[in-house]
Amino acid sequence: MNRSNNYLQIAADAALVMLAWWIAFWLRFNLEIPAEFEDLAWRSLPWAVLGYTAGWILTGLHRQVWRYTGLPELRQIALAVLLSAALASAMILMLRYESFPRSVMVLHPLVVVVLLAAVRGAWRSLGERSNAAVSGQPLLIFGNLHDASDALRALKGSSQWQTVGIVSPLTAEVGRSLQGIAVLGTTNLIANCAVKTGAGTVLIASPAGSDERREVLMQSTEAGLTLLTMPRPDEWLRTDGSSPRKIELEDLLGRQAVELDVRGLAELFSGQTVFISGAGGSIGSELCRQIARLGVARLICLDASEIAIYKLEQELREAHPQMQGFYYTANVRELDRLQAIAGLHKPSVFFHAAAYKHVPLMESHNEIEAIRTNILGTLHAARVAGACGAQKFVLISTDKAVNPTNIMGATKRMAELVVQSVAQEYAGTEFVSVRFGNVLGSSGSVVPLFTEQIARGGPITVTHPDIVRYFMTIPEAARLVLQAGLMGRSGQIYVLDMGEPMKIADLARMMIRLLGKSEQEISLTYTGLRPGEKLFEELLADDETTEPTSHPKLRVAKTSGQQAVGIKGVTDWVDAAGAAPASGDVRAWLQSHLPEYKPQG
Repeated sequence: MNRSNNYLQIAADAALVMLAWWIAFWLRFNLEIPAEFEDLAWRSLPWAVLGYTAGWILTGLHRQVWRYTGLPELRQIALAVLLSAALASAMILMLRYESFPRSVMVLHPLVVVVLLAAVRGAWRSLGERSNAAVSGQPLLIFGNLHDASDALRALKGSSQWQTVGIVSPLTAEVGRSLQGIAVLGTTNLIANCAVKTGAGTVLIASPAGSDERREVLMQSTEAGLTLLTMPRPDEWLRTDGSSPRKIELEDLLGRQAVELDVRGLAELFSGQTVFISGAGGSIGSELCRQIARLGVARLICLDASEIAIYKLEQELREAHPQMQGFYYTANVRELDRLQAIAGLHKPSVFFHAAAYKHVPLMESHNEIEAIRTNILGTLHAARVAGACGAQKFVLISTDKAVNPTNIMGATKRMAELVVQSVAQEYAGTEFVSVRFGNVLGSSGSVVPLFTEQIARGGPITVTHPDIVRYFMTIPEAARLVLQAGLMGRSGQIYVLDMGEPMKIADLARMMIRLLGKSEQEISLTYTGLRPGEKLFEELLADDETTEPTSHPKLRVAKTSGQQAVGIKGVTDWVDAAGAAPASGDVRAWLQSHLPEYKPQG
């Protein structure tokens, strides 16, 4: 609000104070003011206006925007009137007007509150009515009255949407109204409500992950309705928090926002140098984004993919021009190259996210590559972090490392053991591993695959109707990795709370609906389990238990009789294995170190 508007608002409020002054006298004398008191009212009026104007300025009442007056503004009005009435009364009493009716001093602030609130409410109503006349797109809100009320508040003042009705999952709420908008029906009638109101869009106000969201998804797709939701809290800084956006798969899974120890993370990263291997990958790049926002001084990004590291460089240079970023195309299997880069920058924190992770690809023809990258690469990264004096080293592990049945899981479990062995060599560095399950939207995950298959017209290929997986979003996974890195003590393995597992087939059906298709248009085909694939993944091995931590979504895995791995034996075997060891030899060697590894077939 500019200064001229401030002056106009003060003048308007002063006029209302004068009107209230006369109304107070009028009420005091039963609607007829005697002549002698009329003169007294005129003489005392300037002091009343002066006192109230001073109170407005002291409380900042003149900064209010009348069009958006709500309960907080009404509370401010009451406080401002109370202070102003005290100032005005004090000045008038000090002037000792003879026979001044003191009841006016009680009546006047009450009338002022009524007038100020009435004028602001009328102004807001006119503004909303003009918006409704101009704007446009009819919108249905889905949710119970409590959730719909929150959505209506968020949409106030929006010129893009006009709410024409509410659809509630609760039958008892049908026929009621909220802010003048009727509850038209329940979930199964949403198509009829859309036709009746002419709405082609539904804003889902129900909480993320609720059964109601999934049910309305199925009903709305058949009716050809577009689904929207309000941005998540973590999106408010990047988007207009009052603008609805299209509903996404993450909104249906019910993953709650992860609370971070921001102060502790800022102390860990602010002004520091952080090294991230595998920085171009899904988790690695998200770690880069979040660490950059925490005020890191220098970020060392390394990846074997030239295009991935190039895209990351372009993104971070634009988003964080003040940060020193160093971008290297290198492979963690090259110890000398890692040593040279780390020796140049001396990182205080090292995140190791570089790995081969595609189960079927690693299961045949590429076993030695998985060993060299996942095991030997981890060994190199951990030793380099310890040698350069890093404060923390964090390995990104996987639930497939628990009771592994495939090469990828077995090599990641060996990587955890290698990190624990290196931890014994470098007491000055804390070495931590973090396990979690599938990450939505990461490279090689089912979500991009299903999206492509739906775009081609189907079918969607699912290996087994009963196969289930744990899922979390990329930002959530990265936040928990950061939190575990902050909390972890050397040698610990952290397990992330992955929530409830979901059937891959159910996930596919939701994606079909989200993309505006039906199961009649896009069919599901079951292809059978692939080599090394389990029906369900575990986050803890059978001989492990967990201990709670101060963070509700992080637990520490404890292993009875912790295994040790001889690092020299690992490097010697890899050197002797050559470029193309027999598949049976690779599996036999892994089993010699991991009794829990049970290759399928």
